[in-house]
Amino acid sequence: MNKERSELKSIGYEIFIGILSILSIVNLLLLYVVQDESLDTVLMVMNGIFSVIFVADFLYRIVTAPSAAAYFFRHFGWADLVASVPLAQFKILRVFRLVRVYRLLDDVGTRTVRRALIRDRAGSSLYALLLMGIFVLEFGSLLILRVEQNAPGANITTASDAIWYTVVTISTVGYGDQYPVTEAGRLVGTAVIVVGVGIFGTFTGYLANFFLSPRKKSSAPPVAGTDTSAATVERLRLSLEESEAKLAEIRKLLAGPTQPG
Repeated sequence: MNKERSELKSIGYEIFIGILSILSIVNLLLLYVVQDESLDTVLMVMNGIFSVIFVADFLYRIVTAPSAAAYFFRHFGWADLVASVPLAQFKILRVFRLVRVYRLLDDVGTRTVRRALIRDRAGSSLYALLLMGIFVLEFGSLLILRVEQNAPGANITTASDAIWYTVVTISTVGYGDQYPVTEAGRLVGTAVIVVGVGIFGTFTGYLANFFLSPRKKSSAPPVAGTDTSAATVERLRLSLEESEAKLAEIRKLLAGPTQPG
């Protein structure tokens, strides 16, 4: 069990990768169910982003695995690598990542997962914000394109326009070259701005805390035999009596020889 568990990473990281795997599989289904060129463009861009993340995940796992061969052949590392290829026929292999997350939850239990996420609040918040940013980038682009594409006087009319608008808005840059003209589009833009401010504000705070907070000093190793047993107390008493005897001898020497009467 310990050998299998060592192939897994932190709980927050595994959940993050698992949710991305679910989203990538949902996108794959949308590509086949919904026949829309604009939708396909947005989903292809998101698939490219997911592929970069999954390649980085594979490299991270194989470098940090106790045994690279065991991870690659026994723990579905080959599936992680093949599923990272941005081709629809291979993305179904991302199911193996979901299996890994299930093993994690089943191994440690939901109560332990909850405690671990609360204990590592900084890391959990970072993963949550990264997920939020990915969700907003994808669904914000789809929504803004949906409500603006056919509006009179709209300048967000293609998938490229929608993705560009969402990126510059979520990053709080806001060039102003693309902007919504409908009420629904402005509501979507407002939500994207609010989320973007939260993401970058929290990310900045996380980096500041990581680089500027003092390092925790490692606790000193326990001294052998530091118990409170009767034998330890007796040794301390004898040591104290020996010190007092030596102190008495030093006092006699300092007093000097006794003068004859």
